[in-house]
Amino acid sequence: MDVQMAVFHCADSFLKQLMVTKLSQCQYALPLLVPDPFTQQIEFPLWTFREITKSWKIRNTNNEIISQTQPIYKAETSMVSFFSLINEKHNTFFHRNCPGSCRTRVLVDGVVEIAWFCPSGSYDDKFTDCVAFCNLHGDAGDHEKQLEILTEMASVNVVLLPQLDRNDKSAAIIQNMYRNSKPLICLFTENESAVTEIKKRKYKIGLKNRNQSVVSEELRRAINDCLSESSSTLRLEDVSKHSDIRVDEEDDDDCRRGREAAQQMMSLLEKKDLTEIKESVLPHQGKLWHQWSQKNKELHRPKADEIEMDISRKKTELKRIRQHQYESDIREFIKFFIKEMNSGAANKNIYFLKWLRILLDEYTSGDLSYLNHKYDEKWSTVLKLKENCNKIEQLKAEQTELERISEKLQAAAFGLEHIMREISQIYESCESVQKNKKDQEVHFSSLPSLAAEMMISGFPLELMDGDAAHVPVVWISAVLDELIQKLGDQRVFVLSVLGIQSSGKSTMLNAMFGLQFAVSAGRCTRGAFMQLVRVSDEMKTQMKIDYILVVDTEGLRALDLAGRSTRHHDIELATFVVGLGNLTLINIFGENPSEMQHILQIVVQAFMRMKKVRLNPSCVFVHQNVSDVTDEEKNMEGRRRLQQTLDEMTKLAAEEEVCDAECFSDVIRFDVQNDVKYFAQLWEGNPPMAPPNPDYCENIQDLKETIISCAAKPHGIMLIDLKDHIRDLCEALLKERCVFSSRTALEISAYRKLETEYSKWSWSLHSAMMETENKLHNKIENEAIYKFEETDLQRELKKTSEDVKNSMSEFFEKDADILVQWKKSFDVKMKEIQENIVRETKRKLNEILQQRDLKKKIDDQKTHHENTLYEKSKELALKLKDKTNDEETLKKEFDSFSEKSVDRILSDSPQIKDTDIMKDVREILKNIYRSSLVYNCSESYDIFTVSTYSQYVIFRNSTKTVKETCRFDQSRSLEDEAQIRSLVTDVAQQTDRMIQSFNISKMGYNISCIQQLTGYIKKRVTEHQKRQLKYVFKIDFFMDLVLSISKRANKMITDQHRLFKEANDPKIYVEKKREEYYSVFQKYCHGATSAAIFGEIICQKLKEPIEQSVYKKTARDLTDEIRSNCESLNGNGSNLEKHILKTLADEEDFKKYMNYIHNPRDHFKSFIRDEVSRYITDKFSVSVLPKMKENIKLLQQKIMKAAHESTEHVQVNRGDVGLWLKSFTQKLSDVLIFSEKDLSGVKHDDVDDFNLLEDVIRRELPTIISDISRRFNTETFPVNLDYKFRPDELLIDHFCHCCWVQCPFRKAICTNTIKKHHGDNSERGNGRHFPQAQYLCAVICTKLVASDQDFYVPDGRFPSREYRRAGGVYEDLSITSDLSELPYWKWFVCRFQKDLEKHYSKTFEGSFKISDEWRKYSKQNAIECLDQCI
Repeated sequence: MDVQMAVFHCADSFLKQLMVTKLSQCQYALPLLVPDPFTQQIEFPLWTFREITKSWKIRNTNNEIISQTQPIYKAETSMVSFFSLINEKHNTFFHRNCPGSCRTRVLVDGVVEIAWFCPSGSYDDKFTDCVAFCNLHGDAGDHEKQLEILTEMASVNVVLLPQLDRNDKSAAIIQNMYRNSKPLICLFTENESAVTEIKKRKYKIGLKNRNQSVVSEELRRAINDCLSESSSTLRLEDVSKHSDIRVDEEDDDDCRRGREAAQQMMSLLEKKDLTEIKESVLPHQGKLWHQWSQKNKELHRPKADEIEMDISRKKTELKRIRQHQYESDIREFIKFFIKEMNSGAANKNIYFLKWLRILLDEYTSGDLSYLNHKYDEKWSTVLKLKENCNKIEQLKAEQTELERISEKLQAAAFGLEHIMREISQIYESCESVQKNKKDQEVHFSSLPSLAAEMMISGFPLELMDGDAAHVPVVWISAVLDELIQKLGDQRVFVLSVLGIQSSGKSTMLNAMFGLQFAVSAGRCTRGAFMQLVRVSDEMKTQMKIDYILVVDTEGLRALDLAGRSTRHHDIELATFVVGLGNLTLINIFGENPSEMQHILQIVVQAFMRMKKVRLNPSCVFVHQNVSDVTDEEKNMEGRRRLQQTLDEMTKLAAEEEVCDAECFSDVIRFDVQNDVKYFAQLWEGNPPMAPPNPDYCENIQDLKETIISCAAKPHGIMLIDLKDHIRDLCEALLKERCVFSSRTALEISAYRKLETEYSKWSWSLHSAMMETENKLHNKIENEAIYKFEETDLQRELKKTSEDVKNSMSEFFEKDADILVQWKKSFDVKMKEIQENIVRETKRKLNEILQQRDLKKKIDDQKTHHENTLYEKSKELALKLKDKTNDEETLKKEFDSFSEKSVDRILSDSPQIKDTDIMKDVREILKNIYRSSLVYNCSESYDIFTVSTYSQYVIFRNSTKTVKETCRFDQSRSLEDEAQIRSLVTDVAQQTDRMIQSFNISKMGYNISCIQQLTGYIKKRVTEHQKRQLKYVFKIDFFMDLVLSISKRANKMITDQHRLFKEANDPKIYVEKKREEYYSVFQKYCHGATSAAIFGEIICQKLKEPIEQSVYKKTARDLTDEIRSNCESLNGNGSNLEKHILKTLADEEDFKKYMNYIHNPRDHFKSFIRDEVSRYITDKFSVSVLPKMKENIKLLQQKIMKAAHESTEHVQVNRGDVGLWLKSFTQKLSDVLIFSEKDLSGVKHDDVDDFNLLEDVIRRELPTIISDISRRFNTETFPVNLDYKFRPDELLIDHFCHCCWVQCPFRKAICTNTIKKHHGDNSERGNGRHFPQAQYLCAVICTKLVASDQDFYVPDGRFPSREYRRAGGVYEDLSITSDLSELPYWKWFVCRFQKDLEKHYSKTFEGSFKISDEWRKYSKQNAIECLDQCI
């Protein structure tokens, strides 16, 4: 007891109140008068009693049982003062004989405790009414003030005393009591006599050598006799009126101010009818909020015949209701609350909230008690009438009356949660119109902060409105945002509970975590509430979370107050709670299988729906009120029965959910041995006087450890993700069938992050392999290697591969619960990516090896011509040796020699001609079809931009013949169009790869390239037609496909051929090299040494390889930089698409929109090229040029290092110039395409001064470097690069290697940015137009699949909601059923309505007319929504 008082003295007011409340729940006595341990001043801790409520039952004069529930500080009861008391069953008052006690008293001496006896209304109650008992610890003679107060307040005084001498100080006290009119009972420790009435209402009882139970019975009888004649009562609040005692509430300024504010607020409710109070004081949450909730459900549950106009009308109605809500005045009651919460300090606000809750409970308790009594009476009458079939009319009348009382009960319930609900609706109404109310003193955006502060302070917040059965998502999201602002984005473990009504769910949570959920019988939880429990710093390391978020819910299987069944609501609530919780406690009262069966199917069904979205919450079954929790055999049988019942319920739920689960373990990981808990009865005996069962407390602790163990695993969710998760679950609940077939926003967010990381991982591998490919390419061209294996490439990629694996492991560990579903597939995918990169690199390098041999003749001829020019110029220089001072003569002679040399070369080799790709294409097509049709067809007809392929097909009819049609039949078009578009897209993709493989920049162009392309296209079209199709292609399809592909490739082939011509056409090449040849010629003329001339020739030969190497290296570096810095290209494909759509909206070019819709891959490529070109232009001086200069500087250093090391190598090995040249070229073979063969025709046998050779290179190389650097500019950068090395092409290869499947409804691209991705082809509902047979249909396909409208395919008609049943392309399609705003495409349809109608030769009319609601969106709205949608 001293320890308890030590804690009490050290605690603040809130902890003291909590301690006393818990002591009261455990039926222990409470400190009433507490002397200060230092000053001995007596304190009355009235505040600590404020949250204690007692219930009891009494019998009236008609022998009817009357229930009473009162706050204990208000209850007027008789009071018996004891100066010592022993309870034989439960130690209500702590005494010297209690376990752990000792004879000495330190802090407890002088403390007065109080406890109450509350009758149960039975005939064997010890007392017939509620009686308070007070006990003074220590000798009453030493504590005069306490004695005075007790004797004054008491109805009966009971004194325990030994035999006293007349002169004893205590004798005087007893004499005073004896003379007092109040009843007195003296218990003598040294007396053996039975109860004796000395005089009226004065008794003595001996205790010595007597049976304790007999003494107790005599004492109770005596007290009852005394009380029956006493009219004095105790009201706990009146204790504060005594002088010379300190009252805790009065001494605490915050407590006093909080009480005054709460009382002032409650004064605003005076003279108001409780059943009408909410309607008058809280108008925002009444009829308007309920109407809005109902209309919102109707909006999310469209009927079969609803069109966009109907949906628009519902949205307008929702806005109208919100507008009415907004126009409703904020009552003074709520204004005062908001003002008070904003003006006070945190401590004062907590007092204010607690006082307000206390006063509201006091205000409503009387009426609620009366209404509950009336309801019970009426319900009993209804039950009796149901048994009598002859009184149907009377039954209906009584049921009507019952419903009326039920409505009054709902109206009379008024607590802190209703105030917060009103504030939530004030916030949501203001948020919907984005402005403050005219009479609102604080901005509406500050309201969520109040709720967040309340949650942090430990108050529960309503998550689901139990009256409207709706979650105020906007409000909850705003509150969670404020929590994040105040606490940071903390990781929380969500613990929720499900069970039948009044099964002890809230009591269990309160006992486990010390929470404040409502638990009294008159106030069962309605809806769902959430409360934060902070995890201590010591536990954080063990649990890996910052908070536990506890969610308490209303009971399942509860009849609502009007007696209506709520099974559908139960399913929704159970699904919501199970989906929200990381761990769900399934609370079952007792072991009765019939009790269990009613809720288990609901629970199993909820878990089954979680399985569909790959959410894997845990569950623990808690059997409460089990008679014998220690009977292992019985418990094993109970577990077996539970497992059997769960399996049976799983089969039933599987039929309703169309799932193939056979047993509960198919749905969720469940260990029947460890995940089933048996709880003892809460009370040890019968309430209201029964104390808590210690076994129940042990069971609670065991369950708590299980929860902590579960939370310690990689569970939990960040607050920011919880906000999205709640929104998703609410959206699902709004759709009547709780459709969970699509991903939640949390899952989508996680997958988007995964895609972004995947993009980085794959780019890391690509980037590393590009470096390797470049080195090996150089070595192949230099003939340094002749073959290589895949293992060589894998070895080069090993380090990057390990880094990627480590990065993947770290990423998947962050949100393991959500990401685990994709881990295996992405492990496989990254392995495939690596294998593909290695395989593709090997293919490219093998092509280079093969092409090296094929172009050897070209290279040898070019080298031969170049070296011949060097040798001939040397001979000419020797002839003109005596004219070295005549520069003009030397120049004239050299020019003449140069022109003759070129003419001689041209006569020996054919001139490289320019190309005319389209002419070759037409010629090939003409040869194939032997017809002039080719020349008549329109080249401007681009097959990639046509809106329909109907003009290219002839349909087969049922007799296997074909008939021509000018358009697709609506029942056929969607699937057939998708098949043909897929063919066109794939052929275009493959032909792009073929053109790259031709390596035209090195091999040159010839007509065989077009022949190969045409042959491949012909083969693909023929193979396509061999399938079981309902149509055949016309000749025009093949020709337009070839022409369209050729037109697209024309520029690339022409540019590559230009590079080839510039590098290999003698006339162009010699003209380009004229200055270099003349420089060598001059040195010959001036008699330079062989080493000096050879050094200059080497530098001249290095010029082109250096330039190419710098361009390629800069391109790779720049690609990495663009991937990091360019906003549109620094993420995944979805991010790229978002920027494409923004650009389209900015430009408002209808043709570009059509290109994007019908040929997205080409549009993506074009956009990437434009972005890269813009980036290079904008950043050339600050990024591109510095990179080029840095790369050329590094290359210069490598060349000089190679020259120096080669010189040392020759000198050490006494080698010749051949050894020097071999060493020099080998050292540069991985960075430059430069080898000994490039100098094979230049005589250098007489070079023997290697130091001079090195010095010449050191002197001449800077001039070469400077000359190359001068030509660096925005125009030469892309022109001097082969297509396959350009940054835009590298990025196109990276971004466009994804899924290009389009929705057959709307042509929307699959949202998965990964080729051969996990799961279905999904689209986010890029709602576009739907060309119906006669009209254009303005409907969003995400709304279409939420309805029961039909669509047609060749095999019949299907409801849009069940589109997958149509098979084919629909089977692998996943469209999120969604009714959210999609302003972008609504704006597009309205902005380009006339263009669309003209393009499709149809109109938006009749039931397909564009809704006026669509026209409200501006371009700015459209662009802003992209950041939210993508």
